[in-house]
Amino acid sequence: MPHVQRLEFRQSHSLVMTPQLIQAIKLLQLSNLNLSAFVEEELERNPLLERASDGPEPPVAGEPAAESADFADSGDGEDGGSDASDMSAGPGEGFESGQEEWLNRDLGSRAEIEQTLDTPLDNVFSEEPAEAAPRAAYTEWGGGASNDDDYNLEAFVAAEVTLASHLGEQLAVAFSAPAERMIGQYLIDLVDDDGYLPPDLGQAAERLGASQADVDAVLAVLHKFDPPGVCARNLSECLAIQLRELNCYDPAMQALVENLDPLAKRDIAGLRKLCGVDDEDITDMIGEIRRLNPKPGLRFGSARTQTMVPDVYVRPGPNGGWHVELNSDTLPRVLVNQVYYTELSKTIRKDGDKSYFSDCLQNATWLVRAHDQRARTILKVATEIVRQQDGFFTHGVAHLRPLNLKAVADAIQMHESTVSRVTANKYMATNRGTFELKYFFTASIASADGGEAHSAEAVRHHIKQLIDAEAPSAILSDDTIVERLRASGIDIARRTVAKYREAMRIPSSVQRRRDKQSMLGNALLAPASSPDRSFDAPSD
Repeated sequence: MPHVQRLEFRQSHSLVMTPQLIQAIKLLQLSNLNLSAFVEEELERNPLLERASDGPEPPVAGEPAAESADFADSGDGEDGGSDASDMSAGPGEGFESGQEEWLNRDLGSRAEIEQTLDTPLDNVFSEEPAEAAPRAAYTEWGGGASNDDDYNLEAFVAAEVTLASHLGEQLAVAFSAPAERMIGQYLIDLVDDDGYLPPDLGQAAERLGASQADVDAVLAVLHKFDPPGVCARNLSECLAIQLRELNCYDPAMQALVENLDPLAKRDIAGLRKLCGVDDEDITDMIGEIRRLNPKPGLRFGSARTQTMVPDVYVRPGPNGGWHVELNSDTLPRVLVNQVYYTELSKTIRKDGDKSYFSDCLQNATWLVRAHDQRARTILKVATEIVRQQDGFFTHGVAHLRPLNLKAVADAIQMHESTVSRVTANKYMATNRGTFELKYFFTASIASADGGEAHSAEAVRHHIKQLIDAEAPSAILSDDTIVERLRASGIDIARRTVAKYREAMRIPSSVQRRRDKQSMLGNALLAPASSPDRSFDAPSD
């Protein structure tokens, strides 16, 4: 069949996203910190953008301009004008007679002065001004900056000590051989924020080209570094290092540290059999374990935790309602400098420059509009959330209603994706604490009597209340919790109760029974137990 060329017309629909639309969508899901960083980048990139607070303040009527006032203060004031008055004064004014005679004395030429001083003048008088001399001296001995432009008081603030730097200082003292220092530094670089090494160090010797015995020898020295327990490969080794430091690592304690699983399950009877001790000794041993630090590295500085700043405030209104307002401190204020653009358009002649500043004006205008639209959308979504969850703000988490994105989107006539972007990384400060906006969107659980559904967060809160109120002699199983929830009108399955309980880090009924019986036993044994216990190894 011969190839035939022909023209066809087709009609189709497609979504074309302009750069401005992409930017507006991007701004919606940014947190307040990321938004501030984005605006800062745009301010540096776009010459037509400026902060709302930028620019000189207009002078107050009847007062001189700020620049004139600063200039006048430097020459007319009592303190500021002393330099000018001294420079215009006669050669003898303000000095005593001896000083006046010395000032009027003819010192001769430069060669005569150098011959008198027996040294060149460059060696006597520094090129720097007199006030720079103390700072230069500090630079030489203290490491400060002599350049006025680089002088910064924050440079003298003590830096935060990290775990790696703390271990590195001890490494320089503990080892003198370069090979041992290299092995030690390699191991220190593997230590995480908690102070632990990876469980498997088999590749360390191969990668360093050293023997396994050399790596083990260096590791044994690292185990003696401060803080106690650092550079351990697991929890048992971390606890054992700290117990050896306290001289409390006897055979019974060794058996306890090597069997932490029964300790976590509160299997006191099994621990007594493993350690070969009585009830009083096992209680003291468990108390000693609890006083140790399972994560010794956390006492040192790590990544700074950024303070969370709410985007929306919710306060009680005058008529029993709620007042919702944006946090203006988190909203960068930017404006388009139309005056500057007007002045530029009169002087620009090149087509490339005209195109560049036209794009800058368009981008600046779109950024201001997108920023304003973002604020309005956040306020609209937050207001609808408060209206939907009025029971939570009035009575607490037990009255949190089931809510999804579609319900809010339909109420404010927006798309679900828009609501999802708005609620991402946004926080609301309320009378009951500060919550992420996504916290108020919870799944629904059917009612047992066919009434209004319950939110998953409210059901989790109800489960936690039941478990917190249980007695040591009457621990509630998951089946019992299901029966009590159904009696309260909540239709829920047993596996859902187990899932919510595990999500809240609440142990099973068997584990809770052991924990509470152990606490009760410790309370009964406390008056009779001795405050001190000898951990010396038994004599033969």
